[in-house]
Amino acid sequence: MNNHETAKDYVNRVDDLTLDEIADAMSYKWFRLNTFYHIKNKAGQKVLFVPNQEQEAFYCRQHCRDIILKARQLGFTTLKMISDLDDCLFNENFSAGCICHNLESAKDIYRNKIRFAYKSITDDQRQLVAEIGYNLPTPISDKDNSYVFDNGSSIKVSTGYRGGTLQSLHVSEFGAICKRSPDKAKEIVTGAFESVAAGNVITIESTAEGREGYFYEYSIEAERMQKLEKKLNVLDFNFHFFPWHLRDEYSIEGEISRQLLPYFSELENKFNVALSDNQKAWYSSKKKSLGEDMKREYPSTPKEAFEVSIEGSYYSKQFTDIYKDGRICASFGNTNAKVFTAWDIGVGDSTAIWFYQRIGTEIHLIDYYENSGEGLEHYANIIYKKGYDYGRHYAPHDIDNRDFSGKGKSRKQMARDGFTINGQIYRLVFEVVPKGSVEDGINFSRKMLERCVFDADKCERGIKCLESYRKEWNDKLGCYRDKPLHDWASDGADAFRYLAVTEEGGSKPMSKPMKVSR
Repeated sequence: MNNHETAKDYVNRVDDLTLDEIADAMSYKWFRLNTFYHIKNKAGQKVLFVPNQEQEAFYCRQHCRDIILKARQLGFTTLKMISDLDDCLFNENFSAGCICHNLESAKDIYRNKIRFAYKSITDDQRQLVAEIGYNLPTPISDKDNSYVFDNGSSIKVSTGYRGGTLQSLHVSEFGAICKRSPDKAKEIVTGAFESVAAGNVITIESTAEGREGYFYEYSIEAERMQKLEKKLNVLDFNFHFFPWHLRDEYSIEGEISRQLLPYFSELENKFNVALSDNQKAWYSSKKKSLGEDMKREYPSTPKEAFEVSIEGSYYSKQFTDIYKDGRICASFGNTNAKVFTAWDIGVGDSTAIWFYQRIGTEIHLIDYYENSGEGLEHYANIIYKKGYDYGRHYAPHDIDNRDFSGKGKSRKQMARDGFTINGQIYRLVFEVVPKGSVEDGINFSRKMLERCVFDADKCERGIKCLESYRKEWNDKLGCYRDKPLHDWASDGADAFRYLAVTEEGGSKPMSKPMKVSR
């Protein structure tokens, strides 16, 4: 019998154990987690903490670094806080920390999970553990959402961590932090993670919050390594995914939505997820209130979790329809149709280029390119090498700005004069997109997305930009500002906006394009 099975056997016989058996049982952490601590349940009642099926599955598969993609209400932060408190009580000089996405959550976790669990330890329990050789420490400090114990151990919950060393760090709702506060997420990775020595514990948990940021990138890489059955080292993250359909309580008697039958069929045929009628009824009922947020809150597959709309995204509704209609496709393109380009030309930022064709009433986005720190000659070379049969090239009004090369010419004029590529002069003739408000451009983009089709591979980065283009978050007011967040997604989204102003806004220049040499 392995250690976990031995601990479970003791838990099952807890009321009939002899003092010697209790002494042995208390040496197992799983036994202590199941018998020693109390928490508040959803009704605010004091109950014995008993790990649920997902928490036990995670406990048995723990690595020194773990990343948890999950459905709502599975209690992994509760498990980690009780586990870290236990390590503080039964080990000397153990330091644990928890990072939350806001101060209110940090206070709640400390007061209602850690402090409540510690305060609920009875005098009888203390006396019993003393009789079998354990002396529980007492706090010498209980302030600023932290306990410091007289055995040198400590546990703290905050919105950040830098300095000192930790044996265990838990980051709650890291996806939300990455989405709303990218700078804070970076500080966690470069600061808090570095405070945990290799081989010690880092646990990240969150629901999915769009296809961007550290949480998304770590999840994708950890899932890839899991699928390839790669052996993990101490710096690799172990991937854990807990979908809604593994929970027994997510099942009711009721009606099954006819509209969801194809979805349930796909889960069974493509992902081998066979749902009972009661599970289908629960999902049908829950989706009525959550709508498109259902897949984020209660995902069935990891891929599905990250494909959902991003809160605050300008184009969330449009991409919901795009995925539903299957308008992100394998490689395609009409070789007989002209290819147009729409640019966002950056100096300090990236330059982004969309390549597209007009096919009937549809706009086919066949390619995307983005780079930074390069001059126009670099992008002319990219245009040349791709070898498309080009129509017009569209750029914003700042193409008329003077280039920083010192030649005194505008970037538009430099492109028109041409660049030497393979011994020939290659010219780019830009049409200037009329200047307009960002709000109008976003509205044109929303309308145009209704008739867009994307190449899944060549436009992968551009699609991520459009899905992640969102409003700026106001930390003080806890709401979104009515203006775009300027981040990595902005350049690709801005280039697309210029495309939409041209195609949807009726701003296509009517003059004939200049014939260029190649």
